[in-house]
Amino acid sequence: MHYLSTFIADAYAASLALQGGTYPGLDEIIWALLPFILIFVVFYFLLIRPQQQKAKQHKYMLANLKRGDKVITTGGIYGLVESVGNKSVTLKVSENIKVKFGKSYITNLRHPTDED
Repeated sequence: MHYLSTFIADAYAASLALQGGTYPGLDEIIWALLPFILIFVVFYFLLIRPQQQKAKQHKYMLANLKRGDKVITTGGIYGLVESVGNKSVTLKVSENIKVKFGKSYITNLRHPTDED
């Protein structure tokens, strides 16, 4: 780590010597930071914001689960919602077979006309 800080200090001193020993102005600092700002903006709109919207939609879907909804779990199990609790959901996966799942493991709602 010491080598890196020495390298940075030497590079900064060399750049000051090339500029006549003056410190960089505000406009030079802004131009140096502009690529990083643009990269952050692109990442925000292409990665961060869509992920936040998807999480918000999933939370809304879980809050509005009701008996009779057809769902798919994280593990790929197709089921029919039998009951909904605060943190769990009971799914009917076959005749006389009911399985209790954590609510967060429900990934998607299926269309009511989808076949099993």
